[in-house]
Amino acid sequence: MTTEIKAPQFPEAVADGTVATWHKKPGEAISRDELLVDIETDKVVLEVVAPHDGVVGKIMKEEGDTVLSQELIGYLEEGSGAAAAPAAAKEEAPAEQPAGDTDTGGSVEDGWGPAVRKLISENNLDPSQIKGTGKGGRITKEDVLNHLKSAGAAPSSEASSKTQTVPKAEAAAAAPLPIGEREERRVPMTRLRARVAERLLAAQHNSAMLTTFNEVNMKPVMEMRKNYKDLFEKVHGHRLGFMSFFTMAATEALKKYPAVNASIDDNDIVYHGYYDIGVAVSTDRGLVVPILRDVDKMGFAEIEGKIVEYGKKAQSGKLSLEEMTGGTFTISNGGVFGSLWSTPILNPPQTAILGMHKIQERPMAVNGQVEILPMMYLALSYDHRLIDGKEAVQFLVTIKDLLEDPARLLLDL
Repeated sequence: MTTEIKAPQFPEAVADGTVATWHKKPGEAISRDELLVDIETDKVVLEVVAPHDGVVGKIMKEEGDTVLSQELIGYLEEGSGAAAAPAAAKEEAPAEQPAGDTDTGGSVEDGWGPAVRKLISENNLDPSQIKGTGKGGRITKEDVLNHLKSAGAAPSSEASSKTQTVPKAEAAAAAPLPIGEREERRVPMTRLRARVAERLLAAQHNSAMLTTFNEVNMKPVMEMRKNYKDLFEKVHGHRLGFMSFFTMAATEALKKYPAVNASIDDNDIVYHGYYDIGVAVSTDRGLVVPILRDVDKMGFAEIEGKIVEYGKKAQSGKLSLEEMTGGTFTISNGGVFGSLWSTPILNPPQTAILGMHKIQERPMAVNGQVEILPMMYLALSYDHRLIDGKEAVQFLVTIKDLLEDPARLLLDL
C-alpha cells in the first residue's frame, strides 16, 4: 500500500512553506512517528513525521521547493527494507550524494541528510568522532560544522569555483569561507530571515519611529542576584537572570502608561488590557520573538523558566506559531552580544520596544563623589504617532527607578 505524504495544514497567517530538509532518502526505511521532513514557513519550522512504518517512496517536492498547505510532497510505501521501493531509490537518489557512497537502508548512515554526507566526504571526517544531537543520535549538519569549528578547521570548498551557490536547504547554516581565498558564496535567504527583513523595513516606513535613551545603575539588581542566585536556582531549578527584572519593571511601567502598551489599527488606537511581552531571541535562522503572556500574573521564577524554555525551543526551531503570535510590547537584549548602544526597531503592530545593552563600569557622580558603578544604557524606540516624547521619557524613567530600587517590584510600589 502507498500512503501520500502531504505538507501540514498551515495556520491561517501562513500562505505557503519551503521544504527545508528531507531526513530520509527514497528507499530508506522509516519508523512510525520518526521525523521525515522539515517544512519552513515565514514564522516556524513544521515537522512532518511518518504515519506508519515503511519505506520512503518517490519524493515530489525537493529541498528548496515551495509547497502549499496540504500539498502532496512524497509517498511512503509499506515495508521494512530498501527492497520495498527499489525503483524509487534509483529515481530519487539525491544529486548531492558523494561519489562512492554505497549506503544501504540498514547502515549507520540512515539518518544523514545530503548536506551532512557532503560535508563529511569533502572534509575527510570520521563520523564516529562527531557527536550527533539529532533524534536517536543522528548527526545533523550543525553537528558537523561544530565539529569542524572545535577542531580549528574550515569546511573545504572547490577551489576551481570563484562563485558558489549554496543550495536552499543549506542556506540556514552556510559553511564559512576558507581564510585567504577570494571566493564568493551566494546564499539564499531563509524564509524567516526574509520575513523579518520585510517587517523591519515596513516598520521604518510605516511609523514615526523615534528613540529616547537613559541609563540605569545595575548595582542594586546585581547585588540582589548575588545574594539569592544560589537559593533561587536550588528552589526553582534555573538561574536568576536580568530579564525577569526588566520584564517585571516594564510591566509596571506599562500599567502607568497604557499608550506604550497599545497598538494602531488603521485610524483606531487599540488599548490592551493585558500585558503580553515579547522577548527577542537571535537564532541561526533569524530573529524570533516568543511571547510571555499575562506577565502581570507571573513571578520572577515563572518568567525566568519561560524564557529558558523559549530559548531552547528557538535554537532548535521548535517554537510554535502560537508562541510567537501577538504581543503588546517587546524587550530586546543586545547586551548579551556586547552592544553598548543601539536603536531597536519596532515590532509592528506594537508601538514601542525596549533595548537593553551591555553592563559597563563607568565613573559616575554620586552625592558629589565619583564612584565606579555598573551602568547600562536603555533605549526606548516608540511610534510618535501615538506616544508623545514626554510619555516615552517618563516610561523609561519609571523602569530606571524600579531597577535602581528593585524592592519596589516586590512591594508593588
